[in-house]
Amino acid sequence: MRNRFDEQLSQLNDEIIAMGTMIEQAIEAAVDALIHQNVEEARRAMECDKDIDHQEREIENLCLKLLLQQQPVARDLRVISAALKMITDMERIGDHAVDISELTIVMSGKPYMKKLEHIEQMAKETMIMLISSLEAYVNKNLDQAKEVIDHDDIVDDLFIKVKTELIQLIRENAENGEQAADLLMVAKYFERIGDHATNIAEWVIFSITGQHKEG
Repeated sequence: MRNRFDEQLSQLNDEIIAMGTMIEQAIEAAVDALIHQNVEEARRAMECDKDIDHQEREIENLCLKLLLQQQPVARDLRVISAALKMITDMERIGDHAVDISELTIVMSGKPYMKKLEHIEQMAKETMIMLISSLEAYVNKNLDQAKEVIDHDDIVDDLFIKVKTELIQLIRENAENGEQAADLLMVAKYFERIGDHATNIAEWVIFSITGQHKEG
């Protein structure tokens, strides 16, 4: 019975990694579309959301099966409940890839007022956080999970830089206002992706230690 349970726990890891790969691909497509103002690529990124939502439901079903059909010990319960919490954050990351792609389409009508180097850097840093948080879950790596949480400061600092730059551009030319507001929202979505990756890392810590940061 325990062997079967362990097999299903291993399957749970595999399914979470698969969902992580889907999200990674969605973000990569969304970022590529954003940087190159590629409307078709933005639409492809948005299409990824259906697969991500489907994968979330599959993982939910597997978790419920593990809870109902087996007799999990406390450690198993932590792993399963953490997985259920994590996939909620993962699904929201997928939603933000859609949000970014929608704004890319809105902004596709004219060239950007500035290079997007800091927004592009935000995208890279949030991707590092997402991948590391999922690796920490699968490998039960407490140190890696803590590193993800610390890494969020980098994303927050980049967001402040983007916001400061865009405000300055609006002051210099009020006609920049509309696009600046859209770019600020893009940066905000990347900041939120970083927050969700942090949440995932906090649930990883819970799955290992039984302790979860409140608030």
